[in-house]
Amino acid sequence: MMQTVFDALVIGAGPAGSAAAILLGRAGWSVALIEKREFPRRKVCGECLASSNLSILDALGIGRAYRAAAGPELKQLAFLHGDRHVLAELPPGDIEGLRWGRALGRDTMDTLLRDQALAAGVTVLQPWAVQAVDGRAGDWQVRVRAVDSGITRRLRAPLAIAAHGSWEVLPSGGARRPRPRRCAELIAFKANFLGAALQEGVLSVLALDGGYGGMVLADAGVTTVACCVRRDRLDACRRARPELRAGEAVEAWLRQDCLGVRTALASAHRQGPWLAAGPLDPGIRLRADDGMFRIGNAAGEAHPIVGEGMSMALQSAWLLSTELIQFEARGLPSRGLPPGAAWQAEVAARYATAWRRQFAPRLRLAASFAHAAMHPATSALLLGAARMWPGLLTRGAVWSGKTRDITRRGATNSQTRGDSHDDNL
Repeated sequence: MMQTVFDALVIGAGPAGSAAAILLGRAGWSVALIEKREFPRRKVCGECLASSNLSILDALGIGRAYRAAAGPELKQLAFLHGDRHVLAELPPGDIEGLRWGRALGRDTMDTLLRDQALAAGVTVLQPWAVQAVDGRAGDWQVRVRAVDSGITRRLRAPLAIAAHGSWEVLPSGGARRPRPRRCAELIAFKANFLGAALQEGVLSVLALDGGYGGMVLADAGVTTVACCVRRDRLDACRRARPELRAGEAVEAWLRQDCLGVRTALASAHRQGPWLAAGPLDPGIRLRADDGMFRIGNAAGEAHPIVGEGMSMALQSAWLLSTELIQFEARGLPSRGLPPGAAWQAEVAARYATAWRRQFAPRLRLAASFAHAAMHPATSALLLGAARMWPGLLTRGAVWSGKTRDITRRGATNSQTRGDSHDDNL
């Protein structure tokens, strides 16, 4: 008989949801992790992970596997605009052996984390879709349906965590409000290429007339090209090449607009179709009075030009799990089940404060950088300033959080209800 009562329900098995499930499961909580998609899956994601997250991966038990699978260490940053570019050093992390970020495809990353959640004793429901969410802090009821068989179950838990993606809305949240189609809204695109002439160890940032993007060499010799394109620029791309699909029209524009892209992809061939998603909705969605905890993009989203999406997912999961586990350890009932609304409200307030301290500056920096990069005049000024002082790009990487190890804020007590864990797997 399928278990239906848990300590916590986590909705979404991306990096945020799986990380939270692993940490809570290791601490002895009974956790259900609900994911509607099959793995492996491709995602519209730049796939870079800064060095500030590598200690989290070790704590989650996948650090060694990640390093074995990921692309080369990223030690330099290239800023490309038109036919010009400037190269700068990326700042190293401050933990010996974990100095440099790398890139790994989401198809591999998500599977590693999901499998580790299973190893931590988490009940993984996949592919199961959330049909309805009812209740409040202390008493959540979630109706789920198996995608393949149509079987439905009602799950209950005193605590629920939203870890779904940017473009999803939980049934309890009401339908996403339709909004007018705006010229300035951003649509995200991504494709993988084999045989690209991209220098190892360089993370390339693209400043485009009407968008921004990035290129990086990830695992298995795959180069990922991702970009965010203004709606009016996308419309112009499609008018210029009406015979092409949207992603292919964007690719033609990238090759024409940026010498670095044209050179890198000159002899490359695309692996699979272009993926698209959007429109983007950067900003903070987290509130201190949320009844359901939020992590990852469900809590807030930065413009992806700074490549901090997966970082914010993993780090927000770490922040919340640390608060939950440490708060529980300070004298709750012997079995330690998460209690009702009053207890959760205090945790939510502490978590919201920590989240804003950690991520709000990144969101502001990313927004400023993104808007500057999308306009030829300001991106030319940025390029000129970076040529005069390449360290400006290095400092920008530091300001965006790429070296800040969140685990030093306080370790999650994995022995609260269970045994200690050795992450040297």
